[in-house]
Amino acid sequence: MPETVSPPRVEDALKPARPPLHKVILLNDDYTPRNFVVRVLKAEFRMDEGSALRVMMTAHGRGSCVVAVFTREIAEEKATRATEMAVKEGYPLRFTTEPEE
Repeated sequence: MPETVSPPRVEDALKPARPPLHKVILLNDDYTPRNFVVRVLKAEFRMDEGSALRVMMTAHGRGSCVVAVFTREIAEEKATRATEMAVKEGYPLRFTTEPEE
């Protein structure tokens, strides 16, 4: 009696989990000039003038605004660099990060 040969089992390929994303948030202050905020947004987050103005005005009106979403490492790096740009110029402008839900 011939042996029955079954096809080899193919393991379900495990897809790597997507890394958790983090939001970069611009915190409003009443001292940093608007044109400087726009300059930082354009330089660090590669925004065009119109997008940078909208983000700046949203933060001004609401107290904060999500600037962009990245992996944690990139979000923290960008928030740190943007905040350091302000500190270097003597402004209290701050960027922070938090996990995206």
